[in-house]
Amino acid sequence: MKNKPLFVQIWLVITAITTGIALLLLLVIPLFLGSYFTREIYRTIEEAQNSLLSNRLQDRLSDRLLEDPAAVERDQEKQNIRTVRHLFITPDGRLLPNPVTLPNEFKQLLAAEALEQKQQVQRYEYRLSSEKMYYVISIESLRGRKLYVLSYMWDEHRNKLVNELTLRLSLIMGLILMFSWIPALWLAKYLSRPLVKLEHDVKHLADRNRTEPIVLDRKDEIGRLAHSMEQARQQLIRQDETQQTLLQHISHELKTPVMVIRSYAQSIQDGIYPKGSLQSSVEVIDREAERLGSRIRSLLYLTKLDYLSTYKPVSKEPFRLDRLAEEVVERLRWQRPELTWTLRLEPLVIQGDPDQWTVALENLLDNQIRYAKSEITVATNPVRNGAGGTLTIANDGPPIEAELIEELFGQFRSGSKGEFGLGLAIVKRIAVLHHATVRADNEPNGVSFRVVFEQPDSPNSYKT
Repeated sequence: MKNKPLFVQIWLVITAITTGIALLLLLVIPLFLGSYFTREIYRTIEEAQNSLLSNRLQDRLSDRLLEDPAAVERDQEKQNIRTVRHLFITPDGRLLPNPVTLPNEFKQLLAAEALEQKQQVQRYEYRLSSEKMYYVISIESLRGRKLYVLSYMWDEHRNKLVNELTLRLSLIMGLILMFSWIPALWLAKYLSRPLVKLEHDVKHLADRNRTEPIVLDRKDEIGRLAHSMEQARQQLIRQDETQQTLLQHISHELKTPVMVIRSYAQSIQDGIYPKGSLQSSVEVIDREAERLGSRIRSLLYLTKLDYLSTYKPVSKEPFRLDRLAEEVVERLRWQRPELTWTLRLEPLVIQGDPDQWTVALENLLDNQIRYAKSEITVATNPVRNGAGGTLTIANDGPPIEAELIEELFGQFRSGSKGEFGLGLAIVKRIAVLHHATVRADNEPNGVSFRVVFEQPDSPNSYKT
């Protein structure tokens, strides 16, 4: 059944459930009706017996039994199946009148049951061939003589009532089932319609047709599924746009050094030295090759960070960020030995990947070295009596353009010297992976970059 359309599956399930319930009711109802009508027969017998033995009729009944017992039997033979019939059993076991239609063995059984009865009134039933008799025996006294009164009815009337009611209920339930299958089919199509729409929307996404929004005006599970799919669609659109932008910028960033290297190489092959000498021209080729290699390494590292952010959590361990910053400064300060380096490093412990933060610090300091006039300041400030802290790196260089400062950490965003590239984008990605924030601000005496750690472990938990 799982290979059939969904609305057919829903319709078959609803139909099977309703049909099963109907069949179960058809099995249970006759039992219930039979039990109910059995109780009603006994109640009818007892009421007829009480009426027979009322004070007003007792004398007439006694006279009739004494004068002509057969007359009582003749009167009862004229009655229909709905009438309660009566027999009287004397203390010596005789039945008055003596019913000729009953087998002698059953008459003896009735007499024995009456003589052995201890209760005032007791119910019995007995099956003769294909019919069942329901009877009640009560112990009475007529004109001072002990007498057992047996009142009975056959189950023919009961069976007719049960069969007739069962047949009518079966017809009614059959009609209900037949007319319920049509709305069940409509309900199945109604329930499956949003899923069919989602199926078409997913096919559009698979065919890269992502312009149509996925919208369902529902608040149930299907509506939440549609909302999640719409979020996935928007994410795919953003990824496509990012991918296209990335490819455009990659082609732009890599095109220039490749063109320079190739043009210089071709010129040297032709015996021409664009920089005046072979040595100077080769140095240009080497610088452009290094620039090209740096771009490629940055792209690969950024791709690695994207993979980690999506598929693999960052391996975190506690380490001293102030010590790591001091080590990176010692390695990079010799690029411009004329600069003044001011270090205000307080102990700051964070949870994270030291290798990634080494790259982030190198990119931040490379930016400072490029733009600083005479001074660079590096400071770490842990939060007192709490977790977290701040890393601040500042220089006294020119301010960042106002239109650029908000997008400075985006990919391929360049400043006035066109040197920002991917370095700050890598810093931003590493900060995001460690639940930190990074921003740049223009200060009165230059530019500062701040990395704020909101949820690192307390330094007290780190053993120095």
